[in-house]
Amino acid sequence: MRKMTVAACAIMAVAGAVLAADVKAAGSDVPPVVRDGKIGYVLTSRYWAVRESPNGKVECPNGFNDGPREQFKQLFDDGKKRTLLETQLMREGRQWFPDMSEEPFTFKEAGGPVSYGMNLDGKIGPEDFTDPDGVKGVDNQLFRAIGCVSQYRAPSNLIYFFENKYLGQYNNNRFMFEISGVDSLSNDDDVTVTTYRGLDDLLADATGGSYVPGGTQREDARWGKQFQQTFKGKIVNGVLVTDGEDLTLPSSATFDTNGVHKFKDLHFQLSLTPQRAEGIMAGYVDVAAFYHHLNTSWSTHHQSYGQLSAPSLYRALHRLADGYPDEKGEMTAISGALKVTFTQVYIEHPPKQTADGGQAEKPATQSTRQ
Repeated sequence: MRKMTVAACAIMAVAGAVLAADVKAAGSDVPPVVRDGKIGYVLTSRYWAVRESPNGKVECPNGFNDGPREQFKQLFDDGKKRTLLETQLMREGRQWFPDMSEEPFTFKEAGGPVSYGMNLDGKIGPEDFTDPDGVKGVDNQLFRAIGCVSQYRAPSNLIYFFENKYLGQYNNNRFMFEISGVDSLSNDDDVTVTTYRGLDDLLADATGGSYVPGGTQREDARWGKQFQQTFKGKIVNGVLVTDGEDLTLPSSATFDTNGVHKFKDLHFQLSLTPQRAEGIMAGYVDVAAFYHHLNTSWSTHHQSYGQLSAPSLYRALHRLADGYPDEKGEMTAISGALKVTFTQVYIEHPPKQTADGGQAEKPATQSTRQ
């Protein structure tokens, strides 16, 4: 027994020496999870950045918006007999074929001086917010549209619950990015960020409620090309900051429905550690794609649970949109932000194909993990 203990101690000592040498060789700012100058992260938490005060007293002093059931009652609970076509089908049609005509409902926009997000246009205007760290000029008009809709407020309502807490169950959500050219996770003035969709389950802890670093994600090279984008960036005092690029984000919701959100001029601002990346993704959200995702992911029945009236929100999105005008001068995108958490993974890339379409080449390394 003593010999086995001594042998085990010797093995542990050698392993410790090898690890220490690896860390020393890599440098104090480059942990062992950075291999060949690369580190990968997979999305494990995502929700629209809504700044919430207790009971909404700051941003929603007039209360929260009514939903489909409350609006239906206001329209038709007067004792008058009407047909199904004149009532339920008419309201459902308004959801799928909305317009900007005036409805007899007051929509309550979120306000207050503070919101999450970024200064996307480089200006400080009267409609801008200040972020919790005191940075002025924050553009987040999406917050005005959804901030007083209970459905979007954490932590008990359905959109927060299904689109965030169920990320681990829906593989179509598997959004990830890889930073390359990494010389330091503290300060590095030139890195490249590439986004992908992954194919594998997340590595959950024993509770199933959170995720642990060190898993492997295979890149979805066949069906995931629309989610690939390259960003130039830098790391400043442990925070990854990127230039803006357009991005399509995979975004499943209830019952594994497939969906996407489309962004213009999206930026990353994430605090990095060897285990996590956490912060904000902000840009201009495509209004048409946002509304399509809402109705194809959430039926009127489910929207009712959080007082979300799709026709009313449609009007608010278009009224508050502040980016990317079309040929008529109408804005097609609205500034917004996501609060996100990523967990470190080793991203496995497929082997490169030969130029003539023959057998795949076998590179020396197919993954950031060796």
